[in-house]
Amino acid sequence: MKLLRLILIFIIFPSLLFAQIPATEVRAVWLTTNWGLDWPAQGTSVQSQKEQLCRILDQLQEANFNTVLFQTRAQGRVFYKSKIEPLSPFFNHGNNFDPLAFAVEECHKRGIECHAWVIAFPMEKATVKYTGKGKRKKSTVVQDKPSYYKSVGNTWYLDPGRPETRNLIVSLVKEIVSNYDVDGIHFDYIRYPSNTRKFPDEDTYQKYGNGQNIYDWRRDNINTLISETYDAIKSIKKWVQVSSSPLGRYKVLPDVSPNDGWTAYETVFQDAGYWMKNDKHDLVFPMMYYREHNFYPFLDDWVSNSNGRIVVPGLGVYQMDEQSWPLQDITDQMKYIRDKNVKGAAYFRTGNILSNLKGVMDSIRAYYATPAKLPPLTWLNNVAPNSPVNLQVYKDNHHLNIKWDAPDEEEDFTYTIYASPIESVDTDKGGNILVTGLRTNSYSFPVRDGEFGYYYTVTASDRYHNESVIAFPAFFSHSLNEQ
Repeated sequence: MKLLRLILIFIIFPSLLFAQIPATEVRAVWLTTNWGLDWPAQGTSVQSQKEQLCRILDQLQEANFNTVLFQTRAQGRVFYKSKIEPLSPFFNHGNNFDPLAFAVEECHKRGIECHAWVIAFPMEKATVKYTGKGKRKKSTVVQDKPSYYKSVGNTWYLDPGRPETRNLIVSLVKEIVSNYDVDGIHFDYIRYPSNTRKFPDEDTYQKYGNGQNIYDWRRDNINTLISETYDAIKSIKKWVQVSSSPLGRYKVLPDVSPNDGWTAYETVFQDAGYWMKNDKHDLVFPMMYYREHNFYPFLDDWVSNSNGRIVVPGLGVYQMDEQSWPLQDITDQMKYIRDKNVKGAAYFRTGNILSNLKGVMDSIRAYYATPAKLPPLTWLNNVAPNSPVNLQVYKDNHHLNIKWDAPDEEEDFTYTIYASPIESVDTDKGGNILVTGLRTNSYSFPVRDGEFGYYYTVTASDRYHNESVIAFPAFFSHSLNEQ
């Protein structure tokens, strides 16, 4: 139905209607698996859980999303076949089900990228034992974990200052990238835990601090981990994107919020600007779950610190539920992002979007009325592939069929099909995109007859999102008199 609807849009409205919709834009969601918040429903069969995920992805595809941040590790439990950590209890383990493999496959079928969302430092809840006699009992955290685990608020937390922590996380991301066709590794909670700036790492600091200020040392601990994971990932597959979701406010902005007590840099020791400026990040998804003066100037600050990397602000859709925000808070932020030519937006979380909370999905459908390509990762590779060849366009059984040959059989491409009323097809106009992210060399869709015609063409994009020039366009008249 989506394809037919898009063709009808082309027929009824001229392409200029969509002139303001970017052809290139990240449109992402966080898909939460821990506790089954977005997926899967608990106590259901493997087949049912697969069907649930397919329905979710169908709806995201229909709304022209192009990126899913799929929660792959949380609390030291994983949603894939790991030799390092145990499986999460929040999915059905029957029939050798591998959620990450299934999610990647199904996302790619729908032209959506799948990034493995890895929660870095928080682990499982700490167990408790009781001491004392009679009625006087005192609960204490059981100290049966390795020395690089710390107890924070009755939760185990990996100590970022310990080499063992870095070794564990590096090994996990290498395992994922080596064994799965993920498009990215996305880090969350890669920070110290609270706004108190307190953490029980005195012993670690004494051993590894080397006379450095403790706050600078903590930032360096995370910087080192980011650098090591980035280099490890790129050594396996250079095209796999590395990103994170730091706190939404990077640093204190004295003219805006001089007493800010909840920033990435000062409070939890995340120096994401440093990661981008030192070529150790490809994207950043700051959790900008704030309004008004706590959103707009801080987004501008992220962009100014991006070093040309991709900034994708995370919008707190859930706040319309938890904090009773009006829908306009979200739609105003969406408009600001596009007006400022920021490279896209991400939404937390999928369930809030698909439930159409306060009409947010309706707004997104209107805002994302046409598909969008993903921004090229030119700092990794800036050489575009050759164009597809042997383009064919023909009608069969009320379907228009488009076929082509790959420019190089040895490479892994995705394809974008364009439809334009003029032969000089503008690939920077969102309204000309019929479909993008295709991983096949053919496409078929139901089409109506009428007194109109379009030039159809196709481009190839590599894993870095570098796009070829168009194949020689083929004109197709939809008039019955010319068929």
